[in-house]
Amino acid sequence: MSARSNQLTMAQDRYVELKRILEERRREILSEVQEKMRDVRAVGASGEGQGVLDAAETSEADIQDDIELALIQMKSETLHKIEEALARLDEQTYGYCFECGDEISERRLRALPFAVRCKDCEEAREIAQQRERQLSQRRSAGFLLDLN
Repeated sequence: MSARSNQLTMAQDRYVELKRILEERRREILSEVQEKMRDVRAVGASGEGQGVLDAAETSEADIQDDIELALIQMKSETLHKIEEALARLDEQTYGYCFECGDEISERRLRALPFAVRCKDCEEAREIAQQRERQLSQRRSAGFLLDLN
C-alpha cells in the first residue's frame, strides 16, 4: 500500500469515526429533548387537577418550568451545532478552525465534536469577549456616575 492510499484510508476512517460520534450525540440529544417535552406535557396535563396552589408553590412551579424550558433550549442549540458539524463534515471543511484554518486536534473534536475553533483561537476569543464585557461594564458604570 502506498503512502498516499494509506493517508486516504486514514482520512476515510477518521471521517467515518467522526460522523459516527456526531450522529450518536445527535440521537442522544434528540431523545433527551423529546423526553423532556413529553415530561413537560405530562406535568402540564396532570397539574391541572392539583387544586389551588399558593403563591410560593406557583412561584416554584414557574421557576421549575423556566429551568426545563432553558434545558430544552440549550439541547436544541447543541443539536443545531451538531447538524452544522455534520454538514461541514460532508463538505470536507469539518475539523478546521474558523479563525486560523489549522486542523482542530482530534482530542478536542472527540470532547466537543461540534467545535469550530482550535483551542488557541477559542481561548483568544473568550479572552476578547471577557475584555469586551469588562469594558461594557465600565462604560455602564461611568454612565451612571455621569448622571449624578
